[in-house]
Amino acid sequence: MFARIASAALLLTATASAPPPQGAAADGQVRWAKQCKDWDEWDKPGPPYLIHGQTYYVGTCGISAILIVSPEGHTLIDSGTDAGAKVVAANIRKLGFRLADVNTLLNTHEHHDHVGGMARLQRLTGAHLVSSPRAAAVLGSGTSDSEDPQAMEHMRFPPAHVTDVLEMKDGEARILGATELRAVATPGHTPGALSWQWESCETKDRCLTIVYADSLTPVSSDGYRFSDHPAYLAAFRASLAKIASLKCDILLSPHPSASGMRDRLLRGSLVDPQGCEAYAARLSKQLDERLAKEADGR
Repeated sequence: MFARIASAALLLTATASAPPPQGAAADGQVRWAKQCKDWDEWDKPGPPYLIHGQTYYVGTCGISAILIVSPEGHTLIDSGTDAGAKVVAANIRKLGFRLADVNTLLNTHEHHDHVGGMARLQRLTGAHLVSSPRAAAVLGSGTSDSEDPQAMEHMRFPPAHVTDVLEMKDGEARILGATELRAVATPGHTPGALSWQWESCETKDRCLTIVYADSLTPVSSDGYRFSDHPAYLAAFRASLAKIASLKCDILLSPHPSASGMRDRLLRGSLVDPQGCEAYAARLSKQLDERLAKEADGR
């Protein structure tokens, strides 16, 4: 059903428009922080902005979408909802990039608020959609995985065509191009979730490591107990440990407020080398609290 990658790497090739000057979108950081609220509406438009180097925020006020640009073709991680994908497409154009130059679509976790617009963006860009093995069936059907802790909560979304399934080796894969992306399997919030790590450079000698870490919150449908699924729980804890160990100058997350993005923008810098470690520690505490409630029968 899906084309498989022969190795752990996918080579990206295309001809793309050149990025705008680095300063062209910098003031968008301030405008985004003023226009958007914490835990804002999923489909509320917000201005795109430069994160660092060749990496841009093109999502809505409530849902992240990350664009990584290069002359060989652009990569987009997450789409937002089907309606939110219209905002994402408009934001890419506002930055001066062509949708036709987006040649790869990736995702974090397979819920409709983050991948519901993939089919729309695939039509607009003609891009390859690359996913983890576990997420492929969800993206291709628009229906939640039966083992997803929130399987009963999330609505269907327009199915997209998964063109390539990553062959994960020891829970990792790499996508190669002008920018090399490291995919890290981080199941927990969903079975097929991925987190992403890459270097974003202003110049050859001025690079920062960006991590787009999956949500990893221990939320579920009514009646689901993480403690009843020991293998899944062990994988969840392993995912949190992976995030804590990653080199991470700038932390991004599928819900901007989950990683304090707006607060950092208001302070004047997204850089926080301890961001991933603190993020994992906070989510580990949430998981412990959830398990304590389950043990108490709550």
